[in-house]
Amino acid sequence: MSSQVSLPQSLHPYLPLTALAPMQDVTNLWFMKVIAHYGSPDYFFTEYFRVNDTSRLNRHILSAITENDTGRPVFAQMIGESIPDLVRTAKELCRYNIAGVDLNMGCPAPRIYRKNVGGGLLREPEKVERILGELRQAVNDRPFTVKMRVGFENTDNFDKILDIINRHSIDLLSLHGRTVKDMYHGVVKYDLIAEAVRRVDCPVLANGNINSATTAMEVLSQTGAAGVMVGRWAIGNPWIFHQIRQVLRGEPIAPVPLVEVRNYIDRLWQTPTASTMPMRSRVGYMKMFLNYIALSVDAEGHFLRLMRQTQTEVEMFNLCDRFLLTDITKTLALAPYAGVP
Repeated sequence: MSSQVSLPQSLHPYLPLTALAPMQDVTNLWFMKVIAHYGSPDYFFTEYFRVNDTSRLNRHILSAITENDTGRPVFAQMIGESIPDLVRTAKELCRYNIAGVDLNMGCPAPRIYRKNVGGGLLREPEKVERILGELRQAVNDRPFTVKMRVGFENTDNFDKILDIINRHSIDLLSLHGRTVKDMYHGVVKYDLIAEAVRRVDCPVLANGNINSATTAMEVLSQTGAAGVMVGRWAIGNPWIFHQIRQVLRGEPIAPVPLVEVRNYIDRLWQTPTASTMPMRSRVGYMKMFLNYIALSVDAEGHFLRLMRQTQTEVEMFNLCDRFLLTDITKTLALAPYAGVP
């Protein structure tokens, strides 16, 4: 068994760690660069490389490593269950300038867990034991990390999985405090993240519904975690990592004018695939981001409701102008408004 490897140094070594959660079809090279413009987290994680007997490294995902100029360490995430192919892929990834290799044991998408990968692995601790053992031997010169949830349908295997994490000297555990079946609904079990912090020998990043700098502080206090991992709420507020650091340093959070949010939307619109994407698809892709941004724009939810009704680029941007540029004194809420559908 390999001994643990040191994690890359934090951008802010005296503050808790921050990471952008890996999100499929979102956290590509382009989105990492957008986030970096507003304040990089300490760590980035790639979208997952799908691993099976015929898989090869996805060149699009690989570009988030090979062309990344954000100055921040990037972990390469894999998803799969075939041990020989996971080992092969991990060794291939280690030829690149990665911060470490991360194994996805948390993806809650039914089409994923039904293949017994991602969150589906949490149903089989014995399989997890074999996978982590082989991967730990294969990844011996840099960090080997795991992202997981507290269980599949319940938390019956939670303690068993934590013991396996310890046995194989995992270097970092990113833990979402919901089960796979919870998806993104329901209460986040921060008490179980706190239990993991007490029980495992590696740093733990707390993940799950961290929607503001204030929430990040509360979660850090409640769990004792080494840091926080933010996913969907960084889509809605790319300033969140900067705001977390402001609070950690005891500084007031600088409000973000809605005009800056409008500039962020422009930046999102300039996706590198824009030239090849049909306009209807591009508008639909943009709505995926706006669904989160809108939750912090107006408490009544008018922007969200009307945005979902737009069908063309002109309609969508006229609406954005109406809500984001009309009153230059308005700012983005520091947390999503409660009760907005």
